[in-house]
Amino acid sequence: MDPFDSGDSLEGPSRSAATDTEVSEPWSRFSAWLECVCVVTFDLELGQAIELIYPFDVRLTEKEKTSICYLSFPDSYSGCLGDTQFSFRLRQSVGRSSSWFGQEDAYNKDAPVALQKEHAHFHGCVYFRQVKDASVKRGYFQKSLVVVSRLPFVNLFHSLLQVIAPEYFEKLEPCLETVCNEIDQWPEPVPGQTLNLPVMGVVMQVRIPAKVETPGGSPLKQPQTENLLPAPTLLPSVHELDLFTCFQSVLIHVQMLWELMLLGEPVVVMAPSPTVSSETVLALVSSITPLRYCGDYRPYFTIHDSEFKEYTTRTQAPPSVILGVTNPFFIKTFQCWPHIIRLGDLKMSGDLPKQVKLKKLAKLKSLDTKTGIYTAYKTFLHKDKALIKRLLKGIQKKRPSEAQSAILRRHLLEQTQSFILPLESYLESLMPPQRSVSPWKTPPQIRSFNQDEFMKTLEQAGTQLTLKGDWAGLYRRFFRSPNFDGWYRLRHREMTQKVERLHLEAICAAKKKNPMSLEQHEGPDDVDQRQIRGGDC
Repeated sequence: MDPFDSGDSLEGPSRSAATDTEVSEPWSRFSAWLECVCVVTFDLELGQAIELIYPFDVRLTEKEKTSICYLSFPDSYSGCLGDTQFSFRLRQSVGRSSSWFGQEDAYNKDAPVALQKEHAHFHGCVYFRQVKDASVKRGYFQKSLVVVSRLPFVNLFHSLLQVIAPEYFEKLEPCLETVCNEIDQWPEPVPGQTLNLPVMGVVMQVRIPAKVETPGGSPLKQPQTENLLPAPTLLPSVHELDLFTCFQSVLIHVQMLWELMLLGEPVVVMAPSPTVSSETVLALVSSITPLRYCGDYRPYFTIHDSEFKEYTTRTQAPPSVILGVTNPFFIKTFQCWPHIIRLGDLKMSGDLPKQVKLKKLAKLKSLDTKTGIYTAYKTFLHKDKALIKRLLKGIQKKRPSEAQSAILRRHLLEQTQSFILPLESYLESLMPPQRSVSPWKTPPQIRSFNQDEFMKTLEQAGTQLTLKGDWAGLYRRFFRSPNFDGWYRLRHREMTQKVERLHLEAICAAKKKNPMSLEQHEGPDDVDQRQIRGGDC
């Protein structure tokens, strides 16, 4: 019997199914990329329901399954006919355990922070089909194929769905089982390597950036691989979307949107479809790369979401979260939120995309609210008019969207780097001098971050800051944001590890030089600490 045979069951193969010749743990390679693949359908009695899931023993709670069901269908206001792709992000249930934490350190250690596996959330990519079908009671075939992963590889997973979903909707279950078995043969995701990922006669070639690379730089050249048949389809990025297309109706407000993301401000994106909603939210989050966005973000959010009450309560200030929604009901629900981006279908003014206007929050009242950015926010920095002019001229000259995105991404990257650079320089000054690291003493302490002390260093950093404006005010506001807290915690942990490593190296050097003198100076606590940090040299 085929070890992956599901028999008459609607559920897919088990992770525990394996042949005697397998060396690696069953489904371990599949699990390195995906948590599961789901088929969500509309049941007349139950509503949205999971029809099929691979592997069948995937560790999803009932709450997670219910959330996936609701997030995998556009709401009725979107009017999505044909094929629609979008993405969502789902909070994992409290207290759940998972199988990948053992290998997680190896991948996350080498991956950029924005591409690391998540501890508390799943990413979902959806391929939804709705077509007229007289054989169905409701008159429509409605089904979604969903891939769920801890990896934020949105571009890769959407490309994967474009290959497998049309075929699945024609051939159904056997096709999906074959696909999952193929994914289980993929090499594990390794930052810095070019990987060939075969599926259904197509080979997708991808490269996951490594942490040590310059973000936004050209990928490192790889040695030529063997002649592959068919020739691989090269994906330029596993995660980056078409940034320019996402922002083309808000280009004149890019500076303000960057500041809102940097400061972790609560933002609602109201869009005409889940596609526009999810792509806009993901574009906003990526705008502060290489800084990690440390608030919550939901590319597609519905009233059925388990966090709906948490995020819509009026008894406290809105949290640091970006929500992408399509239901007009949310206009009334989120009236107390400070920043609402209302998008519509793209309109042209001559040969240029019509730009949405800034509007007062008081005008956000009715369900037919016009497009616009509803906010009272005043930017700290001035607009970069040269950038806007260059992008608009690029539209007129019919510059490819990929080139426009590269210009915009480079600008946002350099702006974020120029913001981070003074912080990094100040952080370096908090490190103890290397000469203070002694094998005869405990590791020296890192000095605490002093905001006022940092502000004094800004005067020397003035030439590094790219735009004119109130940089000091922007930094003071940034210090109160979750993004500063997340950045500082990460950097402080890395600095602490560096000091401990230097201390251990000093102990090793001293021991090799004179073993007896080191042991004479050590007390019981010193021995314990040395063993905790890595044992004997």
